[in-house]
Amino acid sequence: MTVFTFLKLLGCLALLMFGMKTMSEALQKLTGGGLRKVLGTMTTNRFTGVFSGALVTTAVQSSTATTVLAVSFVNAELLSLRQAISVIMGANIGTTVTAWIIALFGFNFQMSAIVFPLFAIGIALSYFKSPSCKSFGEFIFGFSFLFLGIATLRENAIAMDLPHNETVMGFFTSCRNLGFLSYVIFLLLGGILTMCVQSSVAIMAITMILCSTGVADIYQGIALVLGENIGTTITSNIVALNANTSARRAALSHLIFNLFGVCWVLLVFRIFIKGVCGLVSFDLAADLASDPNAATRINYALCAFHTAFNTCNVLILIWFIPTFEKVVCHIIKGKEDDEEMRLRYISGGLLSTAELSLLEARKEINHFAQRAHRMFGFIPELLKLEDNDEFVKLYTRIEKYEGISDNMEVEIANYLNKVSEGKLSPDSKKKLRCMLREISEIESICDSCYNMARVINRKHKAREQFTEEQISNITHMWELCDQSLSHMELILSAAGHSADPRQSLNIENEINNYRTQLKEQNVIDVNEQKYGYQTGVNYMDIIGDSEKLGDYAINVVEAHTQIKLTT
Repeated sequence: MTVFTFLKLLGCLALLMFGMKTMSEALQKLTGGGLRKVLGTMTTNRFTGVFSGALVTTAVQSSTATTVLAVSFVNAELLSLRQAISVIMGANIGTTVTAWIIALFGFNFQMSAIVFPLFAIGIALSYFKSPSCKSFGEFIFGFSFLFLGIATLRENAIAMDLPHNETVMGFFTSCRNLGFLSYVIFLLLGGILTMCVQSSVAIMAITMILCSTGVADIYQGIALVLGENIGTTITSNIVALNANTSARRAALSHLIFNLFGVCWVLLVFRIFIKGVCGLVSFDLAADLASDPNAATRINYALCAFHTAFNTCNVLILIWFIPTFEKVVCHIIKGKEDDEEMRLRYISGGLLSTAELSLLEARKEINHFAQRAHRMFGFIPELLKLEDNDEFVKLYTRIEKYEGISDNMEVEIANYLNKVSEGKLSPDSKKKLRCMLREISEIESICDSCYNMARVINRKHKAREQFTEEQISNITHMWELCDQSLSHMELILSAAGHSADPRQSLNIENEINNYRTQLKEQNVIDVNEQKYGYQTGVNYMDIIGDSEKLGDYAINVVEAHTQIKLTT
């Protein structure tokens, strides 16, 4: 095998993988909102969870996308760990549909003759203004690339005359004499190859080609299929590396689920294969060279095993989901929540698909708003403190929160910029721009809190005292600010669709009117020497920053609801 031939095979594999990725992304853009709703609502029990996982995977033609979505939902606390485990089980069944599509169409029809007209249809649809038409055009492109990759991969394999290649045949023939060790070798090989290319579909297509050309026997091919089931779990575990504890547990459950299935099926390997081959009328002793239908049936046998294995595995383990949950919780211990300068919901490293990544960003922005509100809660406490040590301790904590807010703004913005590089629908692009404005305004809320803390610190060092009337006025202003922040959080939350954003405007108007009233009264009080000029300056600085905080809060509401509330 020359280097050029090897590169041709890699190119065919790249076509197949690119087609699969494009198909999956296009389908998620077409049905992304509906699929998210399916996973969010159809997981009330283990059976509906399995069904929804299988349904979503069949729709997007990617178990990896469904599994990563489930892990992301757990990370964003939209699914419980138990619900995610059932969804992942369903994804294992749904992914077998792709193999059947390849076996039924990719090897039985002259796909290279029809993919080029499909390319023409795809390019025509891409010029439509409708986002749905464009996404459907992308789906057709992906479909065409997928089957063009399969066709060219098969043609190159035939051109290489693998059944008569001494080196290739020598390896497969020598392994047949190793008995059970042969199955283990090909299981590991399938797992490693799937980990490398990050696509079980690609390795499944290669397995079909090897078996249908007579290079590998049915036992070696099925061992490769088992290895693919383990290798495909690596993606979700990589995604979950920087996620929260629950997400890492969900990803680990996927690995344990598939490992358990491989272990029990190896114990009844030949018996199970014999039963599956009987279902598709494939003779284990068939001669591929003399029987023209044997090549087709061996592909059906591979697909039938894939489906039967995953279905039986789910039927066995669906009753032990609570046990699964306990096992993964025992392996991955929970950590106590602390105030670290890191994101909670956005997973670093690999992104899931661009459309679905916005879910993680939304949850992180809501968490950012909660941190800002918590930071504001420290300000009234700081004003009350007289003990110097306690004052310094709380002031230092507020400074830490200011640093956290700066980091969170930058990290979320960087994440959103990465998401914007992917394929997004026009509606999602608009949401992304609004999210960027939201994080900027939330960070400004934190700046206002820090500015108030600095004023209080300056007053504390100068040993100045506010009058009882000033403290009462400041307290009332802060109560209005707290209402504004609380309503902002409600608008940002999942229940925010039922809240009236105009209530934020009412609170903002009250804050503005109260600030104007206090500003006018401050001039009178200073002239009447009720307190010193510097005390008046500090007093109005706090009132002014409080009013700015209200402005930033309503700006967040405007950005999120896309409703202009102020003039």
